[in-house]
Amino acid sequence: MKNGKTLRIGGASGFWGDSVIALPQLLRDEALDFIIFDYLAEVTMSILARARATDPALGYAGDFVERVSKHLPLIAERGVRLISNAGGVNPHACARLLQDRIAAAGLTLKVGVVEGDDLLDRAGELRGSTEMFSGAAMPDKLLSLNTYLGAAPIAKALDMGADIVITGRCVDSAMVLGPCIHAFGWQLDDYESLSGGSLAGHILECGAQASGGLFTDWEETGDWADIGYPIAEIERDGAFVTTKVPGTGGIVSRGTVSEQLVYEIGDPRRYLLPDVSCDWADVRIEELGRDRVRVSGAKGSAPPPMFKASATWQDGFRVGTIWTVIGEAAAQKAAKIADAVVRRVAKLIEAQGFAPFTEVSIEVLGAEAAYGPHSQALDAREVVLKIAAKHVERAPLQLLVGEFTSAGTSMAPGFTGMAGNRPKVSPVVRLFSLSVPRALPDVRVTVGDATSQITEPTVAVEDIAAVSPVPEVADFNPTGAPEVPLIRLAWGRSGDKGNHANIGIIARKPHYLPFIRAGLDIGTIAKRFEYYAPGKVERFDLPGLDAINFLLHDVLGGGGVMSLRNDPQGKGYAQMLLGMPIPVPLEIAIECGAGQLADHAPSGVAVAS
Repeated sequence: MKNGKTLRIGGASGFWGDSVIALPQLLRDEALDFIIFDYLAEVTMSILARARATDPALGYAGDFVERVSKHLPLIAERGVRLISNAGGVNPHACARLLQDRIAAAGLTLKVGVVEGDDLLDRAGELRGSTEMFSGAAMPDKLLSLNTYLGAAPIAKALDMGADIVITGRCVDSAMVLGPCIHAFGWQLDDYESLSGGSLAGHILECGAQASGGLFTDWEETGDWADIGYPIAEIERDGAFVTTKVPGTGGIVSRGTVSEQLVYEIGDPRRYLLPDVSCDWADVRIEELGRDRVRVSGAKGSAPPPMFKASATWQDGFRVGTIWTVIGEAAAQKAAKIADAVVRRVAKLIEAQGFAPFTEVSIEVLGAEAAYGPHSQALDAREVVLKIAAKHVERAPLQLLVGEFTSAGTSMAPGFTGMAGNRPKVSPVVRLFSLSVPRALPDVRVTVGDATSQITEPTVAVEDIAAVSPVPEVADFNPTGAPEVPLIRLAWGRSGDKGNHANIGIIARKPHYLPFIRAGLDIGTIAKRFEYYAPGKVERFDLPGLDAINFLLHDVLGGGGVMSLRNDPQGKGYAQMLLGMPIPVPLEIAIECGAGQLADHAPSGVAVAS
């Protein structure tokens, strides 16, 4: 720790493909101790596995090496240490290339490697495992099989002197928790601290999302061209301050950090990680000043007795293509085009002896597709028509693309689009999640010529603490009360959990929460999203944040690249919900901006302006 008090860690990447501006920006901060780079998602592992199958020297995120290589002298000068899961399915190859670049630069930085997550060669030992959520049997042929490792191996690599640590699959937050264990000497049963360090990792792991990216109040987030990437100043007890590099765009506020906390979680009392079972329901978020937000109150208990692992497998092919329809009745014209194209291709492939498509998805973007019956844009004069399909073979999908294109001269007026942009048929990669014994992975850490074996301790499940009471609405009758759109009362963020979607709603002010909660019960959410036919809706409270979190089961069409939808990760779900009218007392309606409430108030209800 350069300042002797807090550990300063910057988040330079939220996914494979994040911006090149992050690393040089964070290197301007001379006080940083660590910078992390998160690259991996489930589908990324299958892409890297296919690359390694083609060439044993591949299988990692090469752009990590390229980006870091450009700044090696400054990294060495600053004394900042790097951690990344860019190793994918071939961390040693990634490390060798980076070590060569370091030597070519005349530097002596040490690269450490964490391995053991890749279980593809041991899939036979796991035959008989069932899918964690659906109960389905394991597929016969897998593209990848990786377990999620925790922070202890990363901490060990740092203890062994690594300046740069490269891992395969680990939980994203472990890249922050590992340095905390190393710097603070936290024991692996200090669950409160481990939960706090994991929460710091959860805030940083998505890059600029914590510092203004995707924020509900996007107008307040400054210059996106130079948006600031987040920094966590972590204290010895696991509490931390979130900030960013001064002079950059974006914003760090209670709202941005709260939105990131609720992003892609389920039950906030049981956020399960390899190192700790986190309870974040009573976490407190406090603004200390401009772009400085303190996060505290994380609780923890023993981690789950099993590791989670994710396998991927190929199940046929898919393609999707879009065109624009302009003019009067654009949505209606788009619907007729879609119907004609799909029926035509169905007859053609049947005549050629192919089976029917296994799935077809039609969305009229700009009209009903995003909101279903709640759309306010059915009369749009410009829409985008998307048609996508899956098939066990490539040829029928290639035919679909060609016949959809033919509509440019044979169907509706105003049919147009960018030229030379035909999509390619790609494999459908499905996710298979399973549990594996903690002792199964052979986890090793290598730094230079030294190698250390990591032994996972046996753990026992502990009871979780009771959640704090949540205020209820008292003496309030919503009948005839003024209504305001939820966005005036709350911030919202949504994301994916496999085929599930979560929507976190955070009250802008604590006294709004009871009315938000009363207006957003499980039945109301199920009705609001009936267009997507949720299998189940759960609601969880986060009293510390004045927030609630909804988990909508089976609403993403399979999720990720398995889904044919335009929003396969549920990114727009919170935006859809934030337009919902919520009954509130007149005084709150006025406080929220009564001058603009006339369109939302029920007939006969007077709203002061």
